[in-house]
Amino acid sequence: MNKFNLVIFDIDGTLVNSYPAIISSANHTLGKFGLKKQSKEVIKKAVGWGDVELLKPFIGDEDMNKVIRAYRKHHKKSLLRESSLMPYAAKLLSYLHKKDYKLAVASNRPSKFSYILLKHLHIKKYFDYILCKDELRFGKPHPSILNKIMNRLNGSNDNTLYVGDMAIDVETAKRARVTSFAVATGSSSYDELKKEHPDFLERSLKRLFNIL
Repeated sequence: MNKFNLVIFDIDGTLVNSYPAIISSANHTLGKFGLKKQSKEVIKKAVGWGDVELLKPFIGDEDMNKVIRAYRKHHKKSLLRESSLMPYAAKLLSYLHKKDYKLAVASNRPSKFSYILLKHLHIKKYFDYILCKDELRFGKPHPSILNKIMNRLNGSNDNTLYVGDMAIDVETAKRARVTSFAVATGSSSYDELKKEHPDFLERSLKRLFNIL
């Protein structure tokens, strides 16, 4: 029998394929300011640190406040049009909820858009707590996001599992001294994740049914 009772998930690339929406909004915004649009691969690699960090490398001397407002205005709609659940995500969350696991989200995505996305895809109901970078002084890979969730839900280092798709997620788990489950469905490749030595490394969420 496994030792976990708290499972914390990243959103983008882990539970949700929001890359089409992010790519659409990023290139719409860059075009609006007369800036060079970026390839899908380049934008996908920049996901995971929050929308400000996503756009910063591409905007040059443009006013970040203006750029981010334009991005968020477009993204509020693109999220609803172009995001979908990753394979096994809905079934897994329903399964864990029925088995009385405590479930949480730890994301560098802004809270407003996290709630929009989770509600739109009908999975918000499964989570006991949703915590995002804009509610903290530091986002991932700082461990405070996982520590705060554990404090809120009476979790411990030994009984908490963090599920994410990026090297930054594995690093966050290590810093918080919790078990990491890396899934190669997002911004980091399987080989990139392997170099971070997560506790578990898989190509989909399916394996979690056997672990939990």
